[in-house]
Parts: sequence; structure tokens; C-alpha cells
Amino acid sequence: MNLEALLQGESHAWSILWQSRVPRLLAICLAGAGLSIAGLIMQQIVQNRFAAPSTTGTIDCALLGYVLSLVLFSDISGWAHLALIFTFSVAGTLIFVRFLQSLKFKNAMLVPLIGIMYGNVVSALTTFVAYKYDLVQTMNSWTVANFASVLQGNYEFLYLAIPASILAYFFAAQFSAASIGESFAKNIGLNYQKIVFIGVVLVAILSSSVVMIVGVIPFLGLIVPNLVSMFVGDNMKRVCRGRLTVVSCWCWPATYWAA
Repeated sequence: MNLEALLQGESHAWSILWQSRVPRLLAICLAGAGLSIAGLIMQQIVQNRFAAPSTTGTIDCALLGYVLSLVLFSDISGWAHLALIFTFSVAGTLIFVRFLQSLKFKNAMLVPLIGIMYGNVVSALTTFVAYKYDLVQTMNSWTVANFASVLQGNYEFLYLAIPASILAYFFAAQFSAASIGESFAKNIGLNYQKIVFIGVVLVAILSSSVVMIVGVIPFLGLIVPNLVSMFVGDNMKRVCRGRLTVVSCWCWPATYWAA
């Protein structure tokens, strides 16, 4: 497919464009923006710059849910798979957040260190299940993101990132207040635990949809939030808008190489 063929109106070229290239471009944008916003929310609710879905066990729990969905619901629609992945993402992230809240002393390096250890334990359990049911090759293919197989009809679950991102934008002020601390949030009238739970649900939606469609994209949710914050500050609404610009800058070359 090339520009000349499109300008000449070749039906085959236009078919490739709409069935492969456009879905791939949209998938890259949605996955990149979704994981970046998930990373920002995670950093706010655990009050740590090094927190992200990939360093707090969220992605590992989503992958465990994906493997179990293949074992339990191999012949059922994708919604059942997504529901199980989402459930494991929420449960796993809540366990991590509750454990952090129980700690009296938390330095900057302790949070990601605990998260990586927790993620490795979950990953070991995932590998055990995959070995037992002969799904190791399938699991390994999902540990590295691959957009080359994205086609029209098999990426639409990523559209869940749009309403989740909109909700994250509307709850930006509450997340920012929660990032200062539980006592501050309660003093200004916020239900701290409710805000944390909403954040965990949004992170789980964004992470589970990406894991199910394209696989694991490591550290994107860690790097982009900090990179954007260097230029636009810590205002969450500005950071959300800034990261959409960052994702747009790399989605076009990424689509070209994925082609």
C-alpha cells in the first residue's frame, strides 16, 4: 500500500488502509494514552513518582486473569475474558494499595520495590498455571506488545480507554487531593477510600483492555507521566492533555514500523 495507489482509487489499497492501518493507528493511540493515564492515576493514589501499572503488579494481575480466562472461558466471547482480566486487575491492585496504606514508613524507592516483588510473585503463579495447561507460548506472546496483528474487528475493546480517560479527567482534582495524603483529603470533605477505589477501577479498565488486545507494554505508564510533568507541572488536567500530545507524536512512526 502506498499513497499513489490511494490517490488512484485502488480498492485493494483502500481496503488495507481501513482494515489494517487505521485500526493499528487507533490501537497505538488508545493503548499509549490509556496506559499513560493509568500510570498517572497510580502515581497519585499511592503518592509515588515511580508507581505505574507495570511496577505495582497491576499488569501482572491482568496477565494472570488473561491466562485463567483462556483456561476457564476458552470458547466464550471476549467480554467474559475482559471481565475476568478486569476483576483480577482490580483485586490485585487493591491488595497492593491496601498493603501500602498499612505501612508506616514509605520512602520513594520502597513502593516500586515492593510492587516489583509483588508482581514477580503473581507472574510466577501465572507461569505455573500456563505450564499446567500448556499455555506458555501464548502467555509469552502476550508479555511483549504486538500491534502487527491488530485488524478491524479485534481491537475495539481498546475504546474503553476513552470513557475511562474522560472519567479520570473529571476526577483529576480529587486524585490530586488524594495524592497529598489521607488526612488532607478528609479535611476538605473527600471520601479518601472511595477516591482510591475509583482510581483503582480506572487503572484496571485501562490496563486490562490493553493487555487483552496488544499485550504488555512495559514502563510506558511510568515514563510518560513523569516526562509530561517536567514540562507542564503537576496539575493533573494539564498533564492528561499533555500526554495525549506525546502519544500523538510517536503513534505515526510506530504505525509505520508496525506495518
